[in-house]
Amino acid sequence: MNIANRCRFCDASLKYTFVDLGMSPLANSYIKDVQLNKMEPFYPLHTYICNKCFLVQLIEFESPESIFSDYAYFSSFSDSMLQHAKEYVQMMIERFGFSSRSQVIEIASNDGYLLRYFKEKGVPVLGIEPAENVARAAIENGIKTISKFFGARTASELSAEGIQGDLLIGNNVLAHVPDLNDFVKGLKVALKPEGIITMEFPHIMRLIEKNLFDTIYHEHFSYFSFKTVRDVFEFHALTVFDVDEVKTHGGSLRIYACHKEDKSRNISNKVNALISKEIKEGLNTLEHYVTFSESVKETKRKILDFLVREKRAGKSIAAYGAPAKGNTLLNYCGIRTDFIDYAVDRSPHKQGHYLPGVHIPITLPEEVKKTKPDYLVILPWNIKDEIMSQMSYIREWGGKFVVFIPEVKVYE
Repeated sequence: MNIANRCRFCDASLKYTFVDLGMSPLANSYIKDVQLNKMEPFYPLHTYICNKCFLVQLIEFESPESIFSDYAYFSSFSDSMLQHAKEYVQMMIERFGFSSRSQVIEIASNDGYLLRYFKEKGVPVLGIEPAENVARAAIENGIKTISKFFGARTASELSAEGIQGDLLIGNNVLAHVPDLNDFVKGLKVALKPEGIITMEFPHIMRLIEKNLFDTIYHEHFSYFSFKTVRDVFEFHALTVFDVDEVKTHGGSLRIYACHKEDKSRNISNKVNALISKEIKEGLNTLEHYVTFSESVKETKRKILDFLVREKRAGKSIAAYGAPAKGNTLLNYCGIRTDFIDYAVDRSPHKQGHYLPGVHIPITLPEEVKKTKPDYLVILPWNIKDEIMSQMSYIREWGGKFVVFIPEVKVYE
């Protein structure tokens, strides 16, 4: 565990604050009944910006083993994520021709929600998932999975067994690794000579632009610009040859990389175009990052203004979803059962628990029909359209949907 204020990529001293969200519990540390009266650990949720490489990052206060060994998030419970995965698989097969002769390896493969679509196409797959409970679910679903943390050591072990990837996939994992250099070094080892890497991760440019501060939590050690990611990969002799901007998580990037020694890939025009866009937005200047805190503070004030006003008017408020991002927002704003009566979630792995820190109870979606709240706050705003469609019946009693990010907005 590293609690020194040093950049995890270039080792420069971290002196400048990006945003300080105070003290917060681990975002996926859902509370059971027996834990309600026990001490709950809180850690600083303070992000820094490196003035040398412009990597936004959290200091590591808790080990990945403590955070990820028993994990509450299962991707298969989101219809939107399943559709995103299905479209990705179809695109990759059409573009690069992966087949029964290929080996696809996904890092942080969760419950196999993505690899199942490759398997359906007859493409051999292997998942690497550190959370043992989630890995078991993938295996039960017929997806070959090993439960390990990925890095240079795991990659070397697999390579010694003759296992390397024609395609290495990492969706929403790059931000989750505290030892960034070891992780990317592992990618280099695990990739076949003419193989391809794709990584998806939230784009810091969109996080700032859309005020997505709730996507900051202890599982996310790093927050990337495209330029910084390209520099990290180049440092480890990997070339980023293409990039897509995708809609997931409020605005993410999908990068395509290969070995530096592999000259068969042409560099897409989109690579330099996106770097130019980032420079135009100011992502190469310290000032662009350090001013973000003020917009976050103002958002907190507006959220609390809304809640105080509506509760004083006698309105009842419930929340849909128990995502990590919601736990950041609720703890930063100090929103407990004095404002939100309960939360509902489709995942049985969260039902019957309480949100960390704020101790709002999590129950089944059917509770909404029973209690008929005036407002349903959508905490996983990134899939709000999916949720509003599923829960459209709240309009029968005049219920309204609310999202807090990027700003407070009520949907009739």
